Amino acid sequence: MLAHHTLSILGIIMALVLGESGTEVNAVLFGSEITNPLLQMRWFLRETGHYHSFTGDVVDFLFVALFTGVRIGVGARLLFCEMVSPKPKWFVKVGGVAMYAVSWCFMFSIWRFAWRKSIKKYHAWRSRLSEERQQKHNGHLKTH
Repeated sequence: MLAHHTLSILGIIMALVLGESGTEVNAVLFGSEITNPLLQMRWFLRETGHYHSFTGDVVDFLFVALFTGVRIGVGARLLFCEMVSPKPKWFVKVGGVAMYAVSWCFMFSIWRFAWRKSIKKYHAWRSRLSEERQQKHNGHLKTH
């Protein structure tokens, strides 16, 4: 997170000082911050005790989908355009690669979180399904 914010600040300063590459910096900042409202929604849901609900699942799904689509998908396209363009200076390109690398670090962490949450939900569903089958079969839950 520190690397992301440091690179963002350096990018803004660089664009202001040089008077160029503002479009690239703005595109990166927009892509980087577009998922922020969903992160804030997750925090509010946790604080109010509503995170472990259908709404929390929807917010998490939208966050992962938006992060993957914008920061990884659209980010790859923007990085490609920046790299093949002769206009941006070399250090702007290096900054773009660095920001994209930070996004991939976040992406691995996010995918790991999503995988673990999905596995927990799956096991809980299987457990409920098993209990329902036992109730239908003999009218009461088995105890060991």
